Amino acid sequence: MIRRDDLETTPAWTVFNSNCPTRQVLDCIADKWTVLIIRRLSEGTLRFAQLRRAVDGISQKVLTNTLRTLERDGIVTRRIYASVPPKVEYSLTGLGRSLCDLVGGICTWAEDNIEQVQAARERYDGANGKHSIPS
Repeated sequence: MIRRDDLETTPAWTVFNSNCPTRQVLDCIADKWTVLIIRRLSEGTLRFAQLRRAVDGISQKVLTNTLRTLERDGIVTRRIYASVPPKVEYSLTGLGRSLCDLVGGICTWAEDNIEQVQAARERYDGANGKHSIPS
């Protein structure tokens, strides 16, 4: 049973507070590379090279840094096999799998609505005398 005193000592986490650690988590999971990595790993375990090929346009450095951040946050797990050359596999943890539906929804929304977004950008740019902003 939760007592009222316990509720009052529990921190009120809110992403709207600039000092709240949830902002760091939001920064990580809202990153496009994080979204794409989680989406690919939602399909199953992948080795580093497979993941790099599966996420077109990501550099080795960005992939390495993003995977380290996701591992630190408990979203991705890394398994190293003692072999020559060493084999490393990445997969989602339970916490990471809890993001799959959200990430999948965002990706699907982007794919389903890109024409409307592009049309809106063209209207905006035309009305404001601007050239297209590269994505």
